[in-house]
Amino acid sequence: MIEIKKNPMYNYLFFLIVAAAISHQVWGTLFNNFAVDVVGINGFQMGLIQSIREIPGFLTFLVIYVLLVIKEHRLSALSTILMGLGVAITGLFPTVQGLIITTFLMSLGFHYFETTNKSLTLQHFNKKEAPVVFGRFSSYGAIASIIAGFFIWISVKLLPIWTNYLIYGIVIMIIGVYSLFKNPIFKETVPQRKGMVVKKKYWLYYVLNFLSGARRQIFIAFAVFLLVQNYGFSVSEVAVLFVLNNLLIYFTAPKVAEGINNLGERKMLTIEYLTLTFVFLGYAFIENRNIAVLLYIIDHIVFSFAIGINTYFQKTADSEDIAPSMGVGFAINHISAVIIPVVGGILWMTNWKTPFIMGAVFSVISLFFVQKIPKHVKILQN
Repeated sequence: MIEIKKNPMYNYLFFLIVAAAISHQVWGTLFNNFAVDVVGINGFQMGLIQSIREIPGFLTFLVIYVLLVIKEHRLSALSTILMGLGVAITGLFPTVQGLIITTFLMSLGFHYFETTNKSLTLQHFNKKEAPVVFGRFSSYGAIASIIAGFFIWISVKLLPIWTNYLIYGIVIMIIGVYSLFKNPIFKETVPQRKGMVVKKKYWLYYVLNFLSGARRQIFIAFAVFLLVQNYGFSVSEVAVLFVLNNLLIYFTAPKVAEGINNLGERKMLTIEYLTLTFVFLGYAFIENRNIAVLLYIIDHIVFSFAIGINTYFQKTADSEDIAPSMGVGFAINHISAVIIPVVGGILWMTNWKTPFIMGAVFSVISLFFVQKIPKHVKILQN
């Protein structure tokens, strides 16, 4: 067991992780029912909105230029405030155009926070500590999501959806404002390169990010949509499912971190993509409400295995490349993420099974490239 000495950066990121978890829980729980029941969107419009949601992820390569004028930890806090604003005003614009605008704002904050969060973690914790910190943050996020899910389950019975969006969005913004005035820097780190960094030796990191974005978006865009549209899940049922998922993540995320340290990134990512191949095929060919729920839970659990892509990069990259490469990696991840949902939405209108078959194909391709990771990764930096 690796002990992590808590420090100001650990505590700083903890609060922002909680805010991001609340945002993800609120948006994920309410969005599909709000979009279907209030706005009345169809499968194509869902895919279009999900694609637009990922455009900020594609733009994360610009983060390195933003960091020329804003310190990285402050950008994390500002991103959280923007995330909360997007959530808060979602219910005030119950149209397709309104969903597009508010989703874009929320997503811009979320993706810039995710980029800086990963970068700060890799810079301030060593190669043995980083997987454990990622695992713990996943657990903390899961607990925050469980608590938020519990309150959502109650509040949707008492208040209209737009009020729920507003209240939870304000809570997220308050956490961001609080963090904005904190200084978590407790030690000097290797100065990061200014400007974009793209290197041939990082090609596998780029490929794995691209494929991860493709399969992840099929899950995000269509898994819950399947439960709501095909199996008639209510807001309360979706909230309960999210709580169950996060309860499992709380216990499994630290084990994933241990697995990365003990087994290595190659084996853990192999398990992830092998599992996902069968999960996506199950979505497509097993038309059973309870099986769909089970597959969703499994899908959600193996989601956390993807931290192995970042820890693999940390072990093989030059220290000064971490911050700019996180932005580039996130942007590459979202090239596929911008395209896949809208394409999947078009395919859904023809046959709803097709996006999930496409997910299985991406999982098999990912499985192939994961084998390119050396069995014993040579650590290039001290």
